[in-house]
Amino acid sequence: MPWWDRIILGNTLLNWFIAIGVIVVSWAVIRIGRVVLLKRFKTFSARTRTTLDDFIVHLTEGALVPALYLGTLYAGISYLTVSAKVNRLLHIAVMVVVTFIIIKTITSALNYLINHALGNDAGDVEKKRQARGIILIINIVLWILALVFLVNNLGYNITSVVTGLGIGGVAIALASQAILGDLFNYFVIFFDKPFEVGDFIIVDDKMGAVEYIGVKSTRIRTLSGEQLICSNTNLVNARIHNYKRMETRRVVFNFNIVYNTSPEKVAKIPGMIKEIIQAQETTRFDRAHFSAFGQFSLTFEVVYYILSAEYNLYMDRQQAIYLAILSAFKKENIHFALPTQTLLFNSGPFAANAEVKTS
Repeated sequence: MPWWDRIILGNTLLNWFIAIGVIVVSWAVIRIGRVVLLKRFKTFSARTRTTLDDFIVHLTEGALVPALYLGTLYAGISYLTVSAKVNRLLHIAVMVVVTFIIIKTITSALNYLINHALGNDAGDVEKKRQARGIILIINIVLWILALVFLVNNLGYNITSVVTGLGIGGVAIALASQAILGDLFNYFVIFFDKPFEVGDFIIVDDKMGAVEYIGVKSTRIRTLSGEQLICSNTNLVNARIHNYKRMETRRVVFNFNIVYNTSPEKVAKIPGMIKEIIQAQETTRFDRAHFSAFGQFSLTFEVVYYILSAEYNLYMDRQQAIYLAILSAFKKENIHFALPTQTLLFNSGPFAANAEVKTS
């Protein structure tokens, strides 16, 4: 009998050599390919600005290479005749590794897609930090599903366990409705983006800048300095004024002049206001009208736009416009009106000239 037909542990020496040869050669090829090709691809990805190649490198190292090692190991062992117990252990090992590789691939792809959707700008760093909570929750759910799938495919009856988890989940959900509501509304805030960190918002009678968006609550730094903590559910259900996203600011103001102003000067006022506003930078004039006969004065209404959302700029332009109006009216001898009453007496020795003014 030739030496390669000798039986060792239930297999011929030839089968052992073939199995070991397949494994060793395959692993050597994978090793060389990993060192040479993957190293070059890493060098190429470091020169590019896109993150897709970085994701491919990470996925190759984390999932593809282990899958190749496992596949070649399984191919080599397939040349051998093993006992039922060893075959069972091998099946369990393959199932565990395959499940791990699949979940690792899915979680890595989701992580890449979410971070790619958020962008790579400096302002997106905070968004990515917030996304970690969502990614963590997704990973936990996926790993739990993978564990259930793995146990079920290994031949164990998990119906009672799943039923128990379902009943327990319902009980937990009923006991923590507020927490789960805040958690789901965190997803709403993250994906719908009614506001982001750094936005200046007004919620009911409170206003301030958003400092942090958490899984359960959002923190707002108010104008008076204290930190306001609101649950995500309350914020999602409230009417929010987001001033950070205001592109232009519409400004309306009124002023009053005395009744004894001549019609010629009254007609000149809208044009004067228009020239004053158009002389200011980052402003757009809309209209200026003599709008009403007031109880004590002639009323004018002015509308213009600030081409910026910055509040300090708005106040600077408003102040400059008011000062220019004061100077122009003083030059034209136009007087602002104060609340005034005139009383006329129709009887008495001084009825013809009796007139009393009060203000």
